[in-house]
Amino acid sequence: MKEITVQELAFKMVNGEALNLIDVREVAEVQEGHIEGITNIPLGLLEFRMHELDKKKPYILICRSGGRSGQATALLQDQGFDVTNMVGGMMAWESEADLD
Repeated sequence: MKEITVQELAFKMVNGEALNLIDVREVAEVQEGHIEGITNIPLGLLEFRMHELDKKKPYILICRSGGRSGQATALLQDQGFDVTNMVGGMMAWESEADLD
């Protein structure tokens, strides 16, 4: 499974890379805070909404701590998608943001 750290993702964003970010948390969790530009597809709906995704595009999956996005990464990878799990999830993202 491919992984990316929050620092690596932040670097890509600062450099203006076009990224496809999927947050697999529940809607209420996303409303509490999220990375700008994400698409929210809760993990429980991912199997039913994967037809909305393009196998030609790479995706970075995000959740609260990295567990659910890891499950989502495995699911989509098994279906032939180019996916990467963000290690540590939003907890790591917010922790990193607090350091600035």
